[in-house]
Order: sequence, then structure tokens, then C-alpha cells
Amino acid sequence: MNELLDRQFSALADPTRRAIFERLVGEALPVGKLADGLPVSRPAVSQHLKVLEDAGLVSYVSVGTRNIYRADPEGIAAFRRYLDGLWHDALTNLKIHAERTKP
Repeated sequence: MNELLDRQFSALADPTRRAIFERLVGEALPVGKLADGLPVSRPAVSQHLKVLEDAGLVSYVSVGTRNIYRADPEGIAAFRRYLDGLWHDALTNLKIHAERTKP
């Protein structure tokens, strides 16, 4: 699991990949549509998609000669479980601290 999280954090550390990922959370798109509005070429978008795919954050289906990419719910769920665990621990520690420092 740590290796997957490392890949996910690394993938999302890049602002272009974050922009691509955020667009795919809203809708499934081919590379050409993803490249529209981004300051990078189609081949660069394809390379970014490969990194996101390797991190389990996006997947694709082939439709004719095009690949249609979408955010991968399973990969996102794994990432979210990790973040939820951090929040749970932080809130538990906050509660303990608050109870210890009551007047």
C-alpha cells in the first residue's frame, strides 16, 4: 500500500497532472479533449496520463481508435482511505488533548 500511495502523491505533485485528474473526476475524456486548454502537447498529456494510470488514479477504455480516460474510483478510494485515517487520528489526538487541558 505504501508504494501505491507514494506513486499517487508523486503523480498529484505535478500541477499539470492535477489539472488533468481534476477534469477526469468530472467526466471521461479522450486525450485530445484533455489537451485542450492545457499548456502542453497531446504527447505530453499522454505521458501524464500514463503516470496517473500507474498510480491507479485513472483508467481508460478503448473506443475505436481512441482511449477514453476517467478517474478510477478504486484508486481514489484507496487514496481516500489513507487520508481518512489521517483525519481520524488527528481528531482523536485533538480530543485527547482537549480532555487533558480542561479547566
